[in-house]
Amino acid sequence: MQADFWHQMWHSGRVGFHQTEINRFLQSHWQALGLSGDESVLVPLCGKTLDMLWLKELGHAVTGVELSAKALEEFLQAHQLVGTPTSHPQLTGYEVSGLSLYCGDFFHLRAEDCAEIGAVYDRAALIALPEAMRREYVAHLNAILPRPVPQMLIAMTYDQRVLSGPPFSVDQSEIERLYGAHYRVQVLESVAFERKGVPTVETAYHLIPLE
Repeated sequence: MQADFWHQMWHSGRVGFHQTEINRFLQSHWQALGLSGDESVLVPLCGKTLDMLWLKELGHAVTGVELSAKALEEFLQAHQLVGTPTSHPQLTGYEVSGLSLYCGDFFHLRAEDCAEIGAVYDRAALIALPEAMRREYVAHLNAILPRPVPQMLIAMTYDQRVLSGPPFSVDQSEIERLYGAHYRVQVLESVAFERKGVPTVETAYHLIPLE
């Protein structure tokens, strides 16, 4: 997916993928990851999601990475937050009230930026990417995490012959191929609905690190 596509989506206000409420899967199943509550959580392709604030209120330090400067600006403005600029060779960074926010290409995030990460929450990153980039995304994620860590991944399946992405259709078999070398994939919950008239199933997964 070209960066220009996502910049255009944000600047035109076509952000139907943004949720105006805390994600229901996150609220219902985050505890299934078995975390202590003080882990640092990585939220890739975070947009302006309210989920980051919910995680912070649980006691987690949150690191969000987003391509669109407009999305992060709207997030800060909406919640009356003032970010303190931080130094990074390739990303624009902000520290604010338990949040570390990076603006730029996710593939420029480094292992040293993620040294303290103890969990990952992926609501809209993997499914935002076409197939080839999904493989690159998971490979980069594995490379920058300090070790395999518990993850919550939300994906959806639908007939892409009828409706094209993004968000793209990513089924459990693909998730197992992408993550299976380091994680066991467990379904937490699935919900069926119609999106633009097309039957769709959204599923929350727990990615459990292999011992």
